[in-house]
Amino acid sequence: MQPGDITLRDVYRARRTIAPYVRRTPLARSASLSEKTGAEVCLKLECLQDTGAFKLRGATNRLMNLSEAERARGVIAVSTGNHGRGVSAAACRLGIRAVICMSDLVPDNKVQAIRDLGADVRIVGRSQDDAEVEARRLVDEEGLVWVSPFDDPFVIAGQGTIGLELLEDMPDIDTAIVPLSGGGLIGGIALALKSATRDIRVIGVTMENGAAMYESQRAGKPVPVDEEPSLADCLTGSLGLENHYTFDLVRDHVDDMLLVSEEQIADAVRHAYRQERLIVEGGASVGIAALLNGLAGDIGAKVAVVISGGNIDMDKFDKIVGA
Repeated sequence: MQPGDITLRDVYRARRTIAPYVRRTPLARSASLSEKTGAEVCLKLECLQDTGAFKLRGATNRLMNLSEAERARGVIAVSTGNHGRGVSAAACRLGIRAVICMSDLVPDNKVQAIRDLGADVRIVGRSQDDAEVEARRLVDEEGLVWVSPFDDPFVIAGQGTIGLELLEDMPDIDTAIVPLSGGGLIGGIALALKSATRDIRVIGVTMENGAAMYESQRAGKPVPVDEEPSLADCLTGSLGLENHYTFDLVRDHVDDMLLVSEEQIADAVRHAYRQERLIVEGGASVGIAALLNGLAGDIGAKVAVVISGGNIDMDKFDKIVGA
């Protein structure tokens, strides 16, 4: 399958598949951001997903589409935390063995949440690339089924169900602002929105340091980046030099990509808590950061900001908000 072969029909199939297991999250108006921008700004609250992040959608769709033989082999994933938790939750529900490989940059709270779901956790190296080397070894040696965090048609279609919900709840949407990492989330959402009309603007936002998709799009091909500690830890990691789907999806369907600083991310986490009464992780707050700092340009009258997760380490959260 090629990127152009992933269609709106696949996203609708995914919604039917995952509906019994995944929450349809609310789209809530933000009075503070609406006043700040002069637009009607609503927040898509994936932080209220059962696992605390959107990743449950794609992971569930992928595992539900495994053959019986593949289920018997078990699955393996590389994760900065939220994908591993989504895979582990889906695997636990379906009675499938799950192995999750992560680097030691992954926050302890995310590691423990995955262990609590019964997954076999392997901590390897200082980057997602290091963890992937171990995961690929286990695929070869133990026959485990690889579950990509983003570069997989079933995962992309699962994340794209957010786009369907946005169209239903805000049919006159002008702009969607979405966290940008490996491209599965924004690629799926953009595919769904642009299938309705190319006029909807889709903006990706990511952190300044180690922005893999941003740097890859600038280079015109997937390129390696150095991972650095960030408040947006869920957005770190590379695309893979042999990226099959998400690089092209982002190139073809995303209108703009923005960078935000660590200070801007911290301010956005504080804003979400103090003004919206939401606990969000750094990577989920980047859309708020873009709006607070006037980075998104002409956003139109109707704007949706995807709040992708709330799985922040609470000690880190307390330091950021000054609790």
